[in-house]
Amino acid sequence: MRSLLGVAITMRGEIYGDLYLADRRDGQPFDADDESLVLALAGAAGVAIGNARLFDQVRSGAEQFQRLLLPRLSDLRPFTAAAVYRPASAPGRLGGDWYDAVLLPDDACAAVIGDVVGHDLYAAAAMAQIRSMLRALLYDRRTPPSAVLSQLDRTLHAITDNPVTTACLARIEPTEGRWTLHWSSAGHLPPLLVTPDLRARYLYADPGVPLGVDTDQPRPDHSCPLCPGATVIFFTDGLIEHPRRSLDTGLDTLARVAAAHAGLSPGELCQALVDHHPGDGHDDMAVLALRTPPRRPPSSGQGGSNGRRLEGGPADGRTP
Repeated sequence: MRSLLGVAITMRGEIYGDLYLADRRDGQPFDADDESLVLALAGAAGVAIGNARLFDQVRSGAEQFQRLLLPRLSDLRPFTAAAVYRPASAPGRLGGDWYDAVLLPDDACAAVIGDVVGHDLYAAAAMAQIRSMLRALLYDRRTPPSAVLSQLDRTLHAITDNPVTTACLARIEPTEGRWTLHWSSAGHLPPLLVTPDLRARYLYADPGVPLGVDTDQPRPDHSCPLCPGATVIFFTDGLIEHPRRSLDTGLDTLARVAAAHAGLSPGELCQALVDHHPGDGHDDMAVLALRTPPRRPPSSGQGGSNGRRLEGGPADGRTP
C-alpha cells in the first residue's frame, strides 16, 4: 500500500464508520477529485445507514406502544387461552387490532377480538378506549353478547368520536352438562372452530353492522355447542388479506393451517397461525385462541352457570 484515502461515514454528527480507498489503479496519488468522490460516497452511505436505523427505531417504538395497549391474558382456568399480536411490516403503521379474554363472575369465559379502522396513533388510542369500556360492560351485566355490543356502540356514540370498528364478542359457558358458545359479531370475520379430531370450520352467521355505523340496527346472537377440548379461534383480517388472492382463499388456507396444527397448545397454535398466515403482512394481525376444558361441565339441570340464564333471554339458538 503506497497511498490511503479515508473519510468518516456520518449523519447528523453521528459517526457510523469509515470508508477507505487504497492505491489508485493508475499508480498516481489521490487528488482533490478523488477526495470529493469519496466524500459523496460516504455521505450517501451515511444517509442509507441513518434511514435504516430510523426505520428500526420507528418500527420498534410503534410495536412496543401497541403491545403496551394490549392486555396480558389472565388466569382463565378451567379454560386455556393464548393470543399473538404481530405488527404490520411497514414502519410506523400503528394498528387498531385488539383482543381480550376474561373469566366473568358467573363462571363464563368472555373473549373478544376487534379492529379499529386506521393505522395511526388515533386508531391505537381508540382501540385501548374501546377495550376498556367493553371489559367494564362485561363485568357490569350478564347479558347476551349482542346486548353488550349494542350498549358499547351507544356509549361510544354518545361520549367519543372513535372511528368505525369491527368486533366479535363471545361467551363460553356451561349449559346442561356441555359447553356452549354464544357470540355476536359487529361486522367482523367469523370465528374458526377447531375440534380435537383435527377438523376446522368457520361459524358463519349474520355479522351485523360494525360499531360506529348505526346504533339503531339490531344485533343478532348466535350459539353453538362445543365439545370438550374444542378450540375457538378469533382473528383479524391482516391474517388472511392478500391483494392477489380472494378473501375466501385466505380463509380456506387459514382453516387448513389450523387443522394441521390442532393438536398443539393454544399458544403454539396461535404462533403457527401467524407464522404460516396467508396474508401479505401489510396490515397488523391479532389471533386469539380459547380452548374448552377436556371434560364436560357438571350438569346443573337449569341451563347456564349456577342455574342462571342470560339476562334478556337466551341467544337465538341457531347452530351454524
